[in-house]
Amino acid sequence: MKKLPEYLSYGQQRIEEEDIQAVINTLRSPLLTQGPKIAEFEQKLADYVGSKYAVAFCNGTAALHGACFAAGISEGDEVITTPITFAASANCVLYMGGTVVFADIDANTYNINPLEIEKRITSRTKAIIPVDFTGQPADMDTINKVAKRHNLIVIEDGAHSLGAEYKGRKVGTLADMTMFSFHPVKPITTAEGGIIVTNNDDFYQKLLTFRSHGIEKTSYSSEQGDWYYEMTNLGFNYRMTDIQAALGVSQLNKVEHFLERRREIAKMYCEAFKEIPEIIIPNQLKDTNSGWHLYMIQLDKKVSRKDIFEKMRSLNIGVHVHYIPVYWHPYYHQLGYEKGLCPIAENYYEKALTLPIHPGLKDEEIQVIITNLIELVETYKI
Repeated sequence: MKKLPEYLSYGQQRIEEEDIQAVINTLRSPLLTQGPKIAEFEQKLADYVGSKYAVAFCNGTAALHGACFAAGISEGDEVITTPITFAASANCVLYMGGTVVFADIDANTYNINPLEIEKRITSRTKAIIPVDFTGQPADMDTINKVAKRHNLIVIEDGAHSLGAEYKGRKVGTLADMTMFSFHPVKPITTAEGGIIVTNNDDFYQKLLTFRSHGIEKTSYSSEQGDWYYEMTNLGFNYRMTDIQAALGVSQLNKVEHFLERRREIAKMYCEAFKEIPEIIIPNQLKDTNSGWHLYMIQLDKKVSRKDIFEKMRSLNIGVHVHYIPVYWHPYYHQLGYEKGLCPIAENYYEKALTLPIHPGLKDEEIQVIITNLIELVETYKI
């Protein structure tokens, strides 16, 4: 087995000289926040995905919180989401006083199963938050049909799927609101950051005020003077800085190149593992083109995942596991959620392993990952 000379993370930002210069230019400008770079980034991203509006936030979690506010989620409302996601996809509902309802996943795509969504709809259901897990779009046509039948709002968590395609359309216009994340391991980065895209005028206005203390200019401003503003709801200071936005503008220029490289790496993995019976490679939903934020395999239960995980880490290969079912966390257990709620998701989690995938990976590093994993699978058969 070959040990890499330096630790290789499962995901990592790719920052180049033009990104650094873009940030420096903003640091030398008069406005570091609440300046013109925010609007430039928002417009550039809206144009890229084909949406009418984009509202930037300081991080993806804040953006999801804003979407739940715009959707009017409140105490007594139920929102259906997947357990195979980062906790923020569910926490944003709790922030608004709502109740999270978890629906099981599709065993092939690892995304939320629309049939399971329909089973969990009640008179209290207000919204659905499908997650494009690993960068693969959820089955949005079916989800939207379910939502329309029951008059529900759809908030697509696209934290992983900027640039991904569903039936020829980029993710960003498939739901009432879509969130993208710009954490360093995501398709592009603003260090921390998130955004909501939407075509809905009402949601857009609510998102704008929510991210800035609930404050807005009003029709009385002209009577009082240009200084006048009013706080109309209990918003938060969730603003993105111009420094972050400058990095985002620069990164967005390279998103297609980043996606192309991610897809090349995914293809290399799939080709290498397709004949290995102990390694289950990911399936793609028909008519989708994943952004490949994560490359997930499942290990046959005859193989010890824990041993392979630890040995790969010892070889400086930063494998990971995405995700622990959200309702397994102690906080959710305190709220009354119990194991066994979504058996397909739990079975997936017990076998899942994340392999490194990001644009900075070199072909020779990928070959080391592939060779070591195949050898370890043979070594740690139970």
